[in-house]
Amino acid sequence: MKLGAALFLVSSIGTGLAFSVWDLVFWRLVGGLGIGLASVIAPAYISEISPRQVRGRLASLQQLAITTGIFAALLSDAVLATSAGSAHHALWLGIEAWRWMFIACAVPAAIYGLIAFRLPESPHFLVLNGKEDTARKIFDTLMPGDDTERHIREIRDSIKQDELSTKKGSLRGKAFGLQPVVWIGIILSVLQQFVGINVIFYYSTTLWKAVGFHEQDSLTISVATSVTNILVTLVAIALVDRIGRRPILLAGSIGMAVSLGAMALAFSSATGTGSSVSLSGAWVLWPSLPPTSSW
Repeated sequence: MKLGAALFLVSSIGTGLAFSVWDLVFWRLVGGLGIGLASVIAPAYISEISPRQVRGRLASLQQLAITTGIFAALLSDAVLATSAGSAHHALWLGIEAWRWMFIACAVPAAIYGLIAFRLPESPHFLVLNGKEDTARKIFDTLMPGDDTERHIREIRDSIKQDELSTKKGSLRGKAFGLQPVVWIGIILSVLQQFVGINVIFYYSTTLWKAVGFHEQDSLTISVATSVTNILVTLVAIALVDRIGRRPILLAGSIGMAVSLGAMALAFSSATGTGSSVSLSGAWVLWPSLPPTSSW
């Protein structure tokens, strides 16, 4: 997490001060490395320090953090673009507003890094490396009054199970070397990225401008969509430990197919320009509902 924070920090400043397209691409790749690290480490860390009865709910906090971050980014972008008159106009120190949008990312990156330095090590990692006394102290701090020895035993059992699974090669199978369930997990992860919702979140203002909306209107609609994203994430967090993950995944997958199809039809039939643009159907907030509930 500390390394991820450092990558976020240098990427935001480097991107904001980029002097060429290739320079911009390089710093965005650096930021992508940070995202990759945080996307894997953060949920693993949360699951390893969370009580079993609320583990699913707490693990979902990463998705809440992502949706909140998208909202904060779009809101700050809207404020900066409005203050400058346009994203391409100079804002402070003769630097364009769009560059400040990237430089502003250095603030949450720095906060993330400071928090990472104060986080205790994962008890699972400590037990795995023979530091059970330190793991006990962390459990006593995180869960005072709880049965620390039970948590230590559960971690030992989990480690033993992982070792047995590795020796038996339980993930290995006849289907291209892996068990079918492993391939299902891999395919779901791939399809999650190909559903298209990332395009809507990351390039929403460009999409809105492509059908005739002004820049300020595009930013406002994007902020409203991100608020919906947060609200549905909160609903999913409240339900995940009650009804399970599979029903939410199925409902979200069906909703994604319907909403993204409706969005494609709406964009293909957009009419008007500027302030008189209209889309067929009230879909502005709907596309963010199903993907958020599934994730």
